[in-house]
Formats: sequence, structure tokens, C-alpha cells
Amino acid sequence: MRIAHISDLHVSSPLFEPEWGDKLIRCLNEADLDLVLVTGDITMNGHLYEYQLAKEFLDRIEPRIMIIPGNHDAMNDGYELFEELFGTRKPFFENEEVAILGLDSSEPDINDGQIGRHNYPIIKEKLSRDKVRILALHHHVIPVPKTGREWNILSDAGDVLSICIDMDLDLILSGHKHLPWVWELQGSHFVTAGTACTRRLKGRSYPSYNLIRIDGQHILLD
Repeated sequence: MRIAHISDLHVSSPLFEPEWGDKLIRCLNEADLDLVLVTGDITMNGHLYEYQLAKEFLDRIEPRIMIIPGNHDAMNDGYELFEELFGTRKPFFENEEVAILGLDSSEPDINDGQIGRHNYPIIKEKLSRDKVRILALHHHVIPVPKTGREWNILSDAGDVLSICIDMDLDLILSGHKHLPWVWELQGSHFVTAGTACTRRLKGRSYPSYNLIRIDGQHILLD
């Protein structure tokens, strides 16, 4: 199975680069993907016109797509527009190889995030299968180096981290920091995607996305 993990598109931002966006879509459509997973911040301020732009952009992606909102998408009642245009904020995908649960970690009009105790049983229920198990959310669980002062991590990061480790989850995918990074902790890999098509980059980093290949229990990340 081949999955593209993209994040922080911010299609309505003045720093969005249409040429980079076009190139991203071409790459995704030509990559023989089974799923494109978007870990939030498809807009800048959650307004209706921004969501319409985001939908027009994402509708050009041909493979199956799974989207969760980010903190920018939750602004200005944007979380309601998200559900109207894209459906549930807790999407779930499963086939013979993999189970993927997406959870909305955003809070309206603030940059901080949390999963919340009410969602812990959902993680344990949906990701208990004997296959590759992936949890996707916008906010990172572990701080990312070279991204400045840390103040937007999950407020319940400790509890979420404990669940991920106790369950031996294979991948925990996130965005938010606009910088690709991977942490490995007791067999679980915490993978942050960079921004794919905006100039909101950290230092001399490049626009990027993650490509995940799954073959049985073997996982390759590019």
C-alpha cells in the first residue's frame, strides 16, 4: 500500500505558491497511490471562501483522500464548514493491511490542541486490529527541533503518548510545525510532515510531503 502524507497546505494564504500546488497535485496523481492523508491546515483562517478554495484544490487529487482539520481550519466556526464540505472530523480507513484513524486535535480560535479523554476509547477500539496501525492528527505529540519555542503541543500529549506506546502503534502522523521530522520511541514512529506548497518554511527547509510504503508489516518512509 502506498500513502502520501501531506499537511499545512494553507491554500488561501498569501504565501501559498500555486506553482508548487500544481506540482504537488501532479506528483500525487502520478504516484500510484492508494490514499492521500491530509493532516490539517488546509485554510488560513477557516472562512467559507477559503474552504471553497481548499475544496477546489483537493478535488483535483485523484486518489482516495482522507482529511482531518488543523487549528487554522477551526477558526471562525470553520470546524462546522469542514464537516459540511468534507464530512467527519474523525475519519477511519481500513483494509487488509492497515487501519488508519484520524482525530481532530484542534480547538476553535486557538493554536493549542488536544485529543481529549472522550477520544481515548476510540483510539483503543479502532486501532486494536492485527495490522499496521496509524493514528493521524494535526498537532504533534513530541516537540519538533528547530521550530522555535514549544507552546502548541497537545495539552494532553503525555496521555496520548502513553496510549500510543502502550498500544505499540506503528505510525503517528501529524503536521502543524511546517518541518518534516521523525521520532522513534519504543518501536512507534512519530512522523511530522512539512508544508507542501507554501513559503511558510523553517530556515532553509524545502516544501515537502511524506511517502509511506506498507508491505505486510514492513513500512518504508520517504
